[in-house]
Amino acid sequence: MSDLFRKKSIEALLAAADDPARRLRKTLGPWSLTALGIGAVIGSGIFILTGTAAAGETLSFDSFLHAPVLDLLMHGREAVSTLGRPGAGPAISLSFLLTALACAFAALCYAELASMIPVAGSAYTYSYATLGEIFAWIIGWDLILEYAVSNMAVAVGFSAYLNDILDSVFGLRLPRQLAGPMIAGGEFTGSWFNLPALVVLLALTMILVRGVRESAETNNVMVLIKVGAVLLFVFGAARAVDSGHWHPFMPNGFPGVLTGAAIVFFTYIGFDSVSTAAEECRNPQRDLPIGILATLLVCTLLYTAVALVLTGIADWRTLGNAAPVANALKDLGYDNIRRWVGAGAIVGMVSSLLVFQYGQARVWFAMSRDRLLPGFFSRVHPVHRTPHVSTWIAGFAVGIPAGIWDLGTFADLSNIGTLFAFALVSAGVIVARRTQPARPRGFRVPLSPWLPLLSIACCLVLMLSLPLMTWLRFFGWLAVGLAIYFAFGKRRSELAESK
Repeated sequence: MSDLFRKKSIEALLAAADDPARRLRKTLGPWSLTALGIGAVIGSGIFILTGTAAAGETLSFDSFLHAPVLDLLMHGREAVSTLGRPGAGPAISLSFLLTALACAFAALCYAELASMIPVAGSAYTYSYATLGEIFAWIIGWDLILEYAVSNMAVAVGFSAYLNDILDSVFGLRLPRQLAGPMIAGGEFTGSWFNLPALVVLLALTMILVRGVRESAETNNVMVLIKVGAVLLFVFGAARAVDSGHWHPFMPNGFPGVLTGAAIVFFTYIGFDSVSTAAEECRNPQRDLPIGILATLLVCTLLYTAVALVLTGIADWRTLGNAAPVANALKDLGYDNIRRWVGAGAIVGMVSSLLVFQYGQARVWFAMSRDRLLPGFFSRVHPVHRTPHVSTWIAGFAVGIPAGIWDLGTFADLSNIGTLFAFALVSAGVIVARRTQPARPRGFRVPLSPWLPLLSIACCLVLMLSLPLMTWLRFFGWLAVGLAIYFAFGKRRSELAESK
């Protein structure tokens, strides 16, 4: 049992990162890190979930497996029925602020550990140094799920949105057999393969293999474009705001604001990907906390501005559709703004794909370097100094399933995985403060351990709001991962061979 909780010292982690054969190129500064975070966080969600959270939604649970665990605990059999989520209405802007506050607790914990352990791997590496090898494996396996499933769903969405833009702007439409998932909702759709989903992922893989500087520069351009599209909507549509749409501000009271916060929480997923770039920072102790916290601040300001303008130009009850921003602009006759916002949404999805593919390859790289995964995952390109094997495997591992399935039904797996990672990182801060109080930290979480404990509590509440089926799938994924660990990683890990 003691082997399961063996920890890798921070000195050993830093020495491995400095190994000339596997050393990554240090080229990133605070702006590039912040752009990576914004690239991951601001995707298509800002143009979709804002309307859903404002208008509310009706959820039909035909089985207790599809009911949220929290509802089952509170209401038992009554949870297995048609339930509604009251909309936040114009107060959706408050929902964004509340969600940002909850994410800020986890962001502060990430910032402390990132400044203390500036090594690739994010939550996986932090858990290895603070909680032990079994927790490191679990969170590493969990991060693989989070990044992969998120990008599969985004790639499918990119394909659909690209086809719509080509049709509406240029009068072109890709063949149905090559522009949609083969299987959707468990049924064959008639499509052969979702080719755009695979092509965009392989194109981004080529950029990532070329080097982190090239990848960061590409991401910086995309971030500027999509932030520009968001600002264009905010300032371009602001002149059409009717303050009457903001009354009543909280039509469903504070419960509506809370349910809105639960819905929009997942638009913030991605700021933790900044920490995966730790080994490629020029000054990680200073720049990583700046990148993480600046990402959260910028995204909160943009989200809140979009929410205020959107609920000001349209009745909040009409926003419960797949494209609330585009439809509201269409109703106003702002077609030029609508086209630019559509282009910004596409760029936003590409930027999110780039950053999550980057983060996924770094997690595999770190686990392989610790010999918990096969050694070829940690091979570094002799010229570009990037983990090229992991990057190419990640590209095909995400691109091929995205071409076959519509993975929207599995999106909650990414959510529960992210929340689980947040909780373990927060616990890692508490443990590190007790076991290594004197170690230098470029940033310290205030009010520890109370703030990390509050972060853990927020994560658990949000995890319990997910369906029971999501929990069962999550435990199934972890069971597969543990089987691999006990059959391969436990006896081959660097710590096991050093005994």
